[in-house]
Amino acid sequence: MIRGIGIDLTELGRIQRVVKRQPGFIDRVLTAAEKSQYNKFAGQRAIEYLGGRWSLKESFGKAMHTGIGAAVGFQDLEILDNGDGAPVVTRSPFHGNVQVSVSHTAELVMTEVILEEDAEK
Repeated sequence: MIRGIGIDLTELGRIQRVVKRQPGFIDRVLTAAEKSQYNKFAGQRAIEYLGGRWSLKESFGKAMHTGIGAAVGFQDLEILDNGDGAPVVTRSPFHGNVQVSVSHTAELVMTEVILEEDAEK
């Protein structure tokens, strides 16, 4: 049973500008494990990874109907690339199945999160 759906669209140029002005933004958004993956990338690919994680976490907050803030923070969520490069939620406050999708263009990242719970609950 679907509990929530969230989508987000983020401009990668905006992410790049924020990182230049506020390098601490990376530590605010990424967990230690996500930062380890991020540090393997450079240039456009690094911005895509960071922008993707920002957008996925924003989508998650929308799916939870709380947004990102007091109820759900950036560090409460961890989304790592699996061996095939697909994003997988490895930590979240939601006690069900979390499906995520991310897609990039040169300028934008679009994400979707679907929260599923047992129909018996």
